[in-house]
Amino acid sequence: MSDNRTAADHLREIDTFLAPEDYLEPRCTLCGDPYGVTPESRPVPQQRIIAKMDDYMSRRDYDGAERHLLYWLEEALLGHDLRGELMLRGELVGHYRKTGSRDKALPQIRESLRLVRELGYEQSISGGTAYVNCATALEAFGEPARALQLFEKARAAYEASDFTRSDLLGGLYNNMALTCTTLGRYEEASGLYEKALGAMEGVQNGELEQAITYLNMANTAEVEYGPESEEAQRRIDECLDRAETLLATPSVPRDGYYAFVCEKCAPTFSYYGRFLAAKELREASERIYRGNQEG
Repeated sequence: MSDNRTAADHLREIDTFLAPEDYLEPRCTLCGDPYGVTPESRPVPQQRIIAKMDDYMSRRDYDGAERHLLYWLEEALLGHDLRGELMLRGELVGHYRKTGSRDKALPQIRESLRLVRELGYEQSISGGTAYVNCATALEAFGEPARALQLFEKARAAYEASDFTRSDLLGGLYNNMALTCTTLGRYEEASGLYEKALGAMEGVQNGELEQAITYLNMANTAEVEYGPESEEAQRRIDECLDRAETLLATPSVPRDGYYAFVCEKCAPTFSYYGRFLAAKELREASERIYRGNQEG
């Protein structure tokens, strides 16, 4: 399991008035620029793009999501919008990680890191978020050493700022702990998991991310102590109990993201023999996806 938020998640929480890019039509290469827009630099409508991306994911329309992101990436390139390009490439990195498309993800990772340098974002929160996104994908695709280097850069950027949101820190610590586990750095992973849980305590609906962290902790315990050891079994049971309770939190919205988390958590419960919990999570996920597809 890993944290599933992307470099653009923070924009979902920002309310703004309409800007020209929110109501002007996208650039047409045949008809020219829309009235009142200069060709030098034109930002893409990031909030609108993200909202539509959420809609695709709530219906599990992965092909539609990819087409959507690639279309707007072309618009960002045509409009010389480097910040929009970084956001879109970050979303593509996350999308290709979720769909297991390594060959498609790696070029987006390379371009994302180039943009961080070009924009001078190496020490910024935006740069840190890009590092986390790329590192999480590299870990998923079997490059933990390279991933850890990027996580360390992200940690330096995040912890140096007083404005880093708690959910960003939680995602960093959780995913960095997974990489430490892969590299056999169990004590470091344990400390990072605890920091992830603490960071998410004050986040609205942070229970889902905490549940993911507990399942990751269970997996780490099995690797560290051995699957047959009593210590591993004690820790695993404790982590699974807490994760199951958190996933059942009544106040957490039963939306597309909840469905995604349930879908990804179910195999871990099944792996450890909690078949009823896994069945209930899969059914909840399918029920939400089916409702979104029909609605």
